[in-house]
Order: sequence, then C-alpha cells, then structure tokens
Amino acid sequence: MTTLKSATRNARLDVRLSKTHKRVIEQAATMTGQSLSDFAVASLVQAAHRAIAEATVTQLSVRDRDIFLKRIESDAKPNKALKTAARRYTKRRA
Repeated sequence: MTTLKSATRNARLDVRLSKTHKRVIEQAATMTGQSLSDFAVASLVQAAHRAIAEATVTQLSVRDRDIFLKRIESDAKPNKALKTAARRYTKRRA
C-alpha cells in the first residue's frame, strides 16, 4: 500500500461540507499531528479500503467454513437446484 508521503499527488478531489464538519476534521487532524489534507486523504483511503473489503470479502463462521470445505472436497455432483442457480448467476453477470 502506498503511503501518503511516497505517493505522487497529481489528482484533485473537491468536497463541500458544513463548517461544523470542517471544524471537527481540523481538530482531529491537529490532534493527530497531521495537516488537514493528509488527515482527510488518509481517512478517506482507510474508509475506501474498508468499504471495498466489506463488499468483496465473505467471512464465514468456523462451522460454516468447515461445511464449505467439506463440500469442496467431496465428490458430489451439482444437483439441479445448484445448476439452475449457476445459470441464473451467469445471466445476471452478462
């Protein structure tokens, strides 16, 4: 992951916000020893990574993980319901 210090800053993001929100963000930046821009960028990037992970990563319980792995390792053939679901999924992605 690229750090703020090593990243070339060649893009711009303009944001409109309330004075209250700006004051809170400025206070947090000051308290963490960062400039307003560095704090805002770091916070946005962190939030973006979290949102991407939440949208793309599925976390299973230990029980569900064990069931999933057992099914993958089994020699069972896909049943009709699974085949139908796979076709439906494929159509939606096309």
